[in-house]
Parts: sequence; structure tokens; C-alpha cells
Amino acid sequence: MGTSRVQAAAAPQARRAPQARRAPEVLAASGAGRDGAVALWLWSIAVIVFLMILVGGATRLTDSGLSITEWQPLLGAIPPLSEADWQAAFAKYREIPEYKLVNKGMSLEAFKAIFWWEWGHRFLGRLIGLAFAVPLAAFWALGWLRAGLAPKLAGVFLLGGLQGAIGWYMVKSGLVDRVDVSQYRLALHLTIAFLILGAVVWLALGLARVDGAVRLRTLTAGQRRTAVALAALVLAQVVLGALVAGTKAGLTYNTWPLMDGRLVPDGLLAMSPWYANLGENVATIQFNHRMVAYLVLALAVWHALSLWRTQDDERIVRSGAALAAAVLAQAALGIATLLMAQGQIPIGLGLAHQGGGAVVWVAAVWHLYRITTEA
Repeated sequence: MGTSRVQAAAAPQARRAPQARRAPEVLAASGAGRDGAVALWLWSIAVIVFLMILVGGATRLTDSGLSITEWQPLLGAIPPLSEADWQAAFAKYREIPEYKLVNKGMSLEAFKAIFWWEWGHRFLGRLIGLAFAVPLAAFWALGWLRAGLAPKLAGVFLLGGLQGAIGWYMVKSGLVDRVDVSQYRLALHLTIAFLILGAVVWLALGLARVDGAVRLRTLTAGQRRTAVALAALVLAQVVLGALVAGTKAGLTYNTWPLMDGRLVPDGLLAMSPWYANLGENVATIQFNHRMVAYLVLALAVWHALSLWRTQDDERIVRSGAALAAAVLAQAALGIATLLMAQGQIPIGLGLAHQGGGAVVWVAAVWHLYRITTEA
């Protein structure tokens, strides 16, 4: 009788035991599902930011960036809807130096072509803001964000808002005394865009599940430092590339590997003070862009070979090789763009080169994440 009661009391516990064991598994699966949803959202944002960088490049290559002379964060989302609206927008454009000195006599139809590029660039910026803010608020309210992730995402969102203001700060520089925007402000605008892209990619990578396979640990401190140096040099090259674009330095010295027959062109430090050459002397600007490209390429290839020889974690070997391949392809695109530029940068090659820079940056961030956090 006593034994039967003990068995009867034990039976519900026995039935509950498998459920108790399954509870952590269910929670883990639920957490992984939430991480996956957040990661998918972040990768989607990264894709849109990449497209934004491409559209920004197209806006620059088509000389469309000054076609909208006002900054209206909300009302600016509505394009001209009537003939009167178009005439009003065109009248404002005719007041700036670019029209008077470069495009005087432009037709309304030609103005519409450059207007739509700039409007599309700004509209895409607004779309990124909504695509980031609304899901962020939803994930935050649902408690789907890992501990410590919410403030980081909020920081990226604020950086995106700052980027919008920097974009107007850049455009404003070309509305009064210049026929184009300041190359320094262009460099700032592009660099912030790349930093946003890198931050989003880094946070998305942090949500990926890492398998439990045994990994070797033969990486050296020098190899990790090289990965950091590569990421820093790629970002520096973005700044130099923006200076090339902002000064149209790519339309000069259209020979390779020499610059019009010389390894070091004449007039490299012709301006005074010396530091003015870094951002205003087209010979110095293009020379610096070339030299840093060679440095990045040599370091990336050497780093990839170094990782391959260590026979370490295959994921890190692969990401190092992918970075080296991306840098090599980007160098080839840069050379082709330079050689094909005869008075004007071919828009297809120019966009491929700018997009290639973003791909190299993502590869550098991906490799840096793996070598510093997963190894």
C-alpha cells in the first residue's frame, strides 16, 4: 500500500522531468530565433546602406548633388508634383554658382534628371532612418535584444541622424562660393557612411551562432595587430578616395603604373603650407591614394599567406583570403577607372570602384571580428 502511494507520487515527477530538461532547450531555441530575426534586420540595413553609398556615388558622378538647394527633413520627401513646383525648384537652382558658371542654359528636363538623383539619395536616407527606427523600437519593446545591444543600436541610429545633418553641411558648402562641394566635407560624409556600415555589420556578426568545433590557437599577436592595421588603412583609403573624388584628381595623371612617366610626379609639395597639399594638390592627392592602395594590397596578401601557413582556424584563414581577394579586385577596378577616365569618370566603373570600396571595408570588418572575437 505504502509502496503504491510512493510510486503514484513519483509518477507526476517522472512525467515532469523530461519537460524540465526540455525547458532550457526551448529557451535556447527561442533566444536563437530572436537573435536570428534581429541579425536578419541588421543585414538588411547593411544592404540598404550599401545601396545608399552607391546612389551617393551616382549623385556625385552625375553632378547632381547641388540640384536641391534646401534641407527639409520632412517636407523634402515630397518631390515636385506640378509644373509650377518644378519651375520653383529650378528657379532656386538657377541662383547658385554651379548653374551660373557650369550649367547656364540648362533645360528643365536636364534639371529634372539631376534632381531625381539627389532626391533619390535623400529619400533613401529617410528610408534607412525608418527601416532602422521602427524595428529597433519593436525589438526593444518585445525584449528581443541581447543585454547591452540596445544602447549600441541607439548609438548607430543617432550616428545616422548626424549623417543626415553632415550631408546638408556638405551640400551647403557648394551653394555660395563654389561650383561643387568641399572635398573635406565630402570625405567626412563618406567616412561616416562607411562607419555606419561597419558598425551594423559588426553588430550583426555578434548575433551569429558559433559552432562548438575545436579550434586551433596558433594566431600571434602580430597577426591580430595586422588585421587591425588593415581595417584602419582601408578606412584611411576611403578618406583619400573621397578627396580624389572631391577634387576630381582622378581626371589627371591617367597613366599607370607611372604618373605621366614619373614614379613621383612634379609638384608633389608645391603648395604652402605643406599640409595644404594633402587635400588641395591633385598630384599629391592621387599619389597618396595610389601609395596607400599598394600598401593595403601588399599587407593584405602577406597577411593572408601568414594565416594560411599557421593552419589555424579555417574560418579565419578564409576571411583573410577573402579580404586579400577583395583588395586585389578593388585595385584592378581602380586602375581601370583611372585609365578609362578621359575628361570624365565612366559612371559604371566609378560606381563599381565605390561599391568595391564598401565591399573591401565589409571584408575587413568581418575578418577583424573573426580574428579578435572568435579566435
